[in-house]
Amino acid sequence: MSSKAIDITLLGRTYSIACPQGQEAALRHVASNLEKQLSSLKARTNNISREEIAIMAALNIGYELLEEQQKNQDYIRQMDNKIGLLQSTLEDALVERATKPDENSL
Repeated sequence: MSSKAIDITLLGRTYSIACPQGQEAALRHVASNLEKQLSSLKARTNNISREEIAIMAALNIGYELLEEQQKNQDYIRQMDNKIGLLQSTLEDALVERATKPDENSL
């Protein structure tokens, strides 16, 4: 897959980033969200370096990702439980049907 360079601006500094073809809009969207977070952190803090702002943003984003992963795992567990219950119910119904005398043969 080929890639091309995309220019993004973060905290007033422009970076040229290699991006797979067809993913430019996604990269720009991510860069826009990151710029919002960086600008917000910069506005709330005094006299900290770009590096410290970037570290704080990375930690915030990492925490948000962890929360979403945990929600996803909880959802998967819930669905596994529901599927197990459904399978058990179906198996019980099939066993009950198989052991019941056929009313038509009487």
